[in-house]
Amino acid sequence: MMAIAIAMRAASSLAHYVRRVVRKGSGTALALCLLLGTASALVPVRAFALTGEDVAPLAADDFDAKSAAIDKLIAAHDTPSLALLKALAEDSVLATDSGQVLVQEGDTLRDAVTGKVVQASDAQPITLNNLLRSKVAGAVSGLQLASPDLETRRAAIAALLQNPDPAMKPMIDAARAKETDPALKKRLDTLWAMTALHDSDPAKRLDAVQLVAARHDLDMYELLRPLVAKKPDGSFVESDAKVRSAAQQGIDALDAIQRRSEIAGTVFAGLSLGSVLLLAALGLAITYGLIGVINMAHGEFLMIGAYTTYVVQTFIQSHAPGAFDWYPLAAVPASFVSAAVVGLVLERLVLRHLYGRPLETLLTTFGISLILIQATRTLFGAQNVQVANPSWMSGGVTVMQNLILPYNRLAILAFSLIVVAIAWAVLTKTRLGLFVRAVTQNRRMAACVGVKTSRVDSYAFAFGAGIAGLGGCALSQIGNVGPDLGQSYIIDSFMAVVLGGVGQLAGTVIGGFGLGLVSKTIEPFWGAVLAKIAVLVLIVLFIQKRPQGLFALKGRSAEA
Repeated sequence: MMAIAIAMRAASSLAHYVRRVVRKGSGTALALCLLLGTASALVPVRAFALTGEDVAPLAADDFDAKSAAIDKLIAAHDTPSLALLKALAEDSVLATDSGQVLVQEGDTLRDAVTGKVVQASDAQPITLNNLLRSKVAGAVSGLQLASPDLETRRAAIAALLQNPDPAMKPMIDAARAKETDPALKKRLDTLWAMTALHDSDPAKRLDAVQLVAARHDLDMYELLRPLVAKKPDGSFVESDAKVRSAAQQGIDALDAIQRRSEIAGTVFAGLSLGSVLLLAALGLAITYGLIGVINMAHGEFLMIGAYTTYVVQTFIQSHAPGAFDWYPLAAVPASFVSAAVVGLVLERLVLRHLYGRPLETLLTTFGISLILIQATRTLFGAQNVQVANPSWMSGGVTVMQNLILPYNRLAILAFSLIVVAIAWAVLTKTRLGLFVRAVTQNRRMAACVGVKTSRVDSYAFAFGAGIAGLGGCALSQIGNVGPDLGQSYIIDSFMAVVLGGVGQLAGTVIGGFGLGLVSKTIEPFWGAVLAKIAVLVLIVLFIQKRPQGLFALKGRSAEA
């Protein structure tokens, strides 16, 4: 408003000067034209466009009338109207009890129509609902489309693309005509199309539909669907057949993108779940295949690894906060060692005396599981503890629309494959691995050639428990860490081992990833609980036909 008053005063002074020039006869026609042209440039095109009738609805309680008044301000697209819209966006517009609309500038109140300073003790802020606030915000973004700054225009276009308003079409048309940046020009074309879908000209509607469909944005569903909808009487909402056909083609293309995104998301979710099951089942495959012990406490090795990660994280936060992002590098070996030590103690003190008695072993390990859970509750409390992701594992990467792959899930998937590679190298390239394979295939023959089978049992059990500890370290990055953590994975781990084949590393890998993929494929249709039941039924049926699993291995049961 102040700018308008200054421009009016400048124009008045310029007109007075013109009259003096004419009276003196010293001006020429050219000079007079130049002066008048300058005066017309200083005075806004519609300096007195705003009237009391234009702004009066803003002071009333009728939101429909307010919406119509705001639409009129947007359509006017002149300096006073746009200045009032900006004031509305900044909550700087007030109204008196008499219905006068005022604009607040600091401690000064000015009449929204005349720009004069007024005194009003009864002025109250004008109330706008969320719909009107969105409309006003869009109008302010429309103002920024004419900004000389490239980044300002880019931000304004992005804001309008999130909430396109047909009332902004005049501003968008003006911006399209002036825009020189090719990238912004293309985005303005899309924005224009989104506001021109309901234009009265069928040719413009067709162009708009084609531009919107070519964007391949899933958010465009709600813009295209009304164009192929029908009225209650059976007729189409869109009267032009070409426009309807183009809209339907765009919807079909978006449906195809949606299907591809869902398939990719399901595959990734299955691989992610499979990597977790693999880490949980890998150690179990080694110990179960070697010793034949149904270890119901194996899940608690996961829990030990997860709590070790929590302890390492807390220690580094307290003593070296600057190195927090690298605490997983210390947590990984610590988780392996802690779980391996507990596994070694458990095998030496308890399980060694129960070999060959599977029922007693099952009951004993179940009791040990309860003891470990209660001990954890005593040390850390019954509530879950928080393990935070380092910064490099936070966030995700967008690979498709509506599909973001979290960095922590990608890291665990890669980590599980690294652990599998290390386990394979240990079992196939080391002396311990040679002994483990020999004892697994024929214990008595291995003992006859000098292999200390009891020591191999202890080392192999500790190694399998340590791998489970690594699984707990990984699980701490994607879920809650609590005393009951291992109970959620013990059954699935056994299913992965049995499905792949007892003692077979490759079978465990295929079994873990296979269970994850099948579970995540079924879940959208039947839900998580029924999916687990269906997977269990499928595995039972499979074992009936192939008891040895996917990969058969000669073990002690086949010895002569």
